Amino acid sequence: MDLRIPRILSRPSPRKQRSRPRSPFPGRMTLAALFGAALFSILSPGMARAEFTVCNQTLDVVNLAVGQKVDNADQTDGWWTIGANQCVNVIREELTNRYIYLYATDVFGHAILNGSTEMCIDRRRFSIRGIEECWQRGHIAARFVEVDTQEQVRWTYFLTGSSP
Repeated sequence: MDLRIPRILSRPSPRKQRSRPRSPFPGRMTLAALFGAALFSILSPGMARAEFTVCNQTLDVVNLAVGQKVDNADQTDGWWTIGANQCVNVIREELTNRYIYLYATDVFGHAILNGSTEMCIDRRRFSIRGIEECWQRGHIAARFVEVDTQEQVRWTYFLTGSSP
């Protein structure tokens, strides 16, 4: 007498229990989901969008300070640290100033932009109103580059090794 259980009545192996049906198009569902999410984020109203972005296309980390008119007064703000081949949103609302001013240094504190507009900075994070008498007010005078946004509401500045 044969006491073995017929194969059709036995339980499937644990390996077969855990297996999931495979998609005939591996990776395409993920790609479609990512594309849909990206499209949704672009088209959805009320999402915060950067209005002035600085992209560091150098091979070095840079520290960035930004100058602009705020309530009819010159103001400088800093610092943003931007890694190599990365972008940072420095002004998040639509631009109202035609000119934005940038000052950038390498990690050693050496200026990497050669500007002609003198404005104030500080060694640590800062927000400084006014650009006159930097030294007398305890700040550092630095030469910022003037960026003409051509009265656009959004602008991206690309910082390269050969920036003006």
